[in-house]
Amino acid sequence: MNDETSPVANKKYLTFVLATEEYAVDILRVQEIKGWNKVTKIPNTPDYICGVINLRGTIVPIIDLRLRFSLEEQTYGAMTVVVVVKVLSDSNKERIMGIVVDAVSDVYDVPENQIQPPPDFGSVISTEFVKGLATVDEKMVIILDIDRLLNSKELALVESIAH
Repeated sequence: MNDETSPVANKKYLTFVLATEEYAVDILRVQEIKGWNKVTKIPNTPDYICGVINLRGTIVPIIDLRLRFSLEEQTYGAMTVVVVVKVLSDSNKERIMGIVVDAVSDVYDVPENQIQPPPDFGSVISTEFVKGLATVDEKMVIILDIDRLLNSKELALVESIAH
């Protein structure tokens, strides 16, 4: 029997601000961070799909997380950023999309055993998007499951927009 305790794995998370809350995504899913630029609007898409941008020859759909999470809409400004992330569809196909956030905060190492499951009540956003909660530097950070930001039907719509 092994008496040694196995080391706790740390994961790096990019944190960003939406409204007054701090959110995080796995840094390995982040492709790049861009300043806000005008997007090309696509008709007949949900309001949280802002449109698309051309990122070095790749058409990238842009999702406004404020609208996706039913938060108050905000005018995009100098601090507004687009975090370009890699998401996996139900069929494990990788797709790139941009998420609009108010501002990027920091990168944190979070021990996996410090991530608590999301609560079943009282959340500002639907917990279907939440992987868990962690306390970092004495503040609560909401860790998002970016693969669940869009359901399979919405991902198919995004896929058709991008092609």
